Amino acid sequence: MNAMLTTPTRKRLQTALEHASGDKRFKILEVHMKKHLFRQDALIQVLHKAQELFGYLEDDLLLFIAHKLKLPPSRVYGVATFYHFFTLKPQGKHTCVVCMGTACYVKGADKVIAAIQQQAKIQPGETTPNNQISLLTARCIGACGISPAVVYDGVVTPHATPESAVARIEQWMTP
Repeated sequence: MNAMLTTPTRKRLQTALEHASGDKRFKILEVHMKKHLFRQDALIQVLHKAQELFGYLEDDLLLFIAHKLKLPPSRVYGVATFYHFFTLKPQGKHTCVVCMGTACYVKGADKVIAAIQQQAKIQPGETTPNNQISLLTARCIGACGISPAVVYDGVVTPHATPESAVARIEQWMTP
């Protein structure tokens, strides 16, 4: 795989491997990969574990995983960016995920997200400057019967309204 890497990428990989040697999280991640026999088809499980350990999937971490699983970095990055539950940026203390699936959208998810954007002054995919709140969207969370649904810190909340969303965001904004 190293032969496929550009010189800058090869240098970044070397730096990541050096950094990994002293970080316990990398050791835990390697044990997890070993449990899966470093199989390429375990990529999603490995990415989940990496995000659990590090909080998000930074570029050097993705390079490390690609190297250990003997995969092209483009494939690892492609999987990490395809699925909405992976994040490449540090998240805020609190996360708000607004479902934008058809049922949720028809029942007002667009109004819910607009209210949150106005209150928190951030766009989907962004985190407030004080790292308190991250606003995300999902294509569908599979909770159509309770639409519009919003996931606050991992807890699905049914029948969201702009007012209920703003009330939750205001609680998070107040120290």
